[in-house]
Amino acid sequence: MNDLFTAPSVDTAPSISSSAMIVDFNASVYTARKKDHKASEEVNHANSADKGIANVSKNLLGNCAELQAIQKFVGNLRNLHYSMTLPWSDNGSRLITTAAFFKYNDDMTRLIDEGWDLVRAFGDVYEWKIMDAQATNGSLWNRDEYLTKDAVMQKFSFRLNYTPLPEAGDFRIDIGNEAMTQIKSKYAAHYTTQIEGAMNDLWHRLHDNLTTLARQLDVNEEGKGNRLYDSVFEQALNLTEMLGTCNVTQDTQMEAMRRRLEDVLHGTNLEQIKNSPTFREETRTKLTAAIAALPSLDM
Repeated sequence: MNDLFTAPSVDTAPSISSSAMIVDFNASVYTARKKDHKASEEVNHANSADKGIANVSKNLLGNCAELQAIQKFVGNLRNLHYSMTLPWSDNGSRLITTAAFFKYNDDMTRLIDEGWDLVRAFGDVYEWKIMDAQATNGSLWNRDEYLTKDAVMQKFSFRLNYTPLPEAGDFRIDIGNEAMTQIKSKYAAHYTTQIEGAMNDLWHRLHDNLTTLARQLDVNEEGKGNRLYDSVFEQALNLTEMLGTCNVTQDTQMEAMRRRLEDVLHGTNLEQIKNSPTFREETRTKLTAAIAALPSLDM
């Protein structure tokens, strides 16, 4: 198998600022959890344990369906954000290509609007849930621990921001030529490393997904096929599309793999595979060959 990425020289570091941008997505959710200091002390004392060994954390609102719906929604939204973008920096910024931008932005803004609808629904019942908690939390209930509705609503936020991706040699500071050369050289190396990391992440995700799908397509000695999951198959289709939309370096190997997987998966669905043992085996064989052709990434 071939190496994925050959680092370019400083003078030829890939310029992708016109084909990609940086995206930051953040979501904050009210947890409704609080440490009960009195209960914690009682537990430690009852068990002859030092202070701080055991900590009692209580759910102020109990099993609040409206809050749980928000928490689950935000988790799914973060997963969508990660699935449609590539890693870029340690602070959580991600890379989105212009080819993938419009679908990503449409999906995320639509879902953020849905998230705010869930937040408003929670706000409508918040004060009632405080009264419900009085009945369920017993002696742990303390009215002073509950924020006002306005304060709680400020705990929720959805933030989606885009910033341009700078060129590898984009510096606007007035320093000596020698220092400028050193900084440009270091940033070009960093720039190349970040691009390599983003592309490697996509290759790794594809490898893991195809390996899982090929295993599910396998048939045991009794001739019974393993269970197939729609989510795994759909992810294979999505990642195949990303090989095109996220190929910011115009890597020919990535484009060749995209075409290869399109030939295998395009127009195919799980019902066809389930209903035809022959087609199932043909698909598994082609996917296994595709996996073997993936670049070497210490996988």
